[in-house]
Amino acid sequence: MEDVVIDTNVFVAACFNRESASARVLMEVRDGRIRLVWNEPTRRETEMILHRIPRLTWQSVAGLFRPDAKFSGPTDEKAFGLIGDPGDRKFVALSAAADALLLTNDRGVLAQTTVVCVKALTPRTFLAGKCRHPPG
Repeated sequence: MEDVVIDTNVFVAACFNRESASARVLMEVRDGRIRLVWNEPTRRETEMILHRIPRLTWQSVAGLFRPDAKFSGPTDEKAFGLIGDPGDRKFVALSAAADALLLTNDRGVLAQTTVVCVKALTPRTFLAGKCRHPPG
């Protein structure tokens, strides 16, 4: 099972469009085909953002943050100062510390992750790659 860190924008996209690649990624997490790696800062941000947007609910995704997938080790957001938005650094730092793929729709993050040596993909690209390389 592949470990992934999921940026808040993927949760938002999934909630607005149930047919999107973002929604399919969350379904894969729900079905246990991929594992959402999270820590307190990433969970708190996702919850905060979903509470702020009318029509979205934290309860619809809260169960995806499984206790056995919580990352408790240290992360270093300051090491990722090249990531323009300070709010995105927690996701990049977790991805690096947990050695997990980062899934995001944020073009700014995607453009900088190669510079900071973190592997990141859009949900669509991630799912396309899974279709070409099924588990053996």
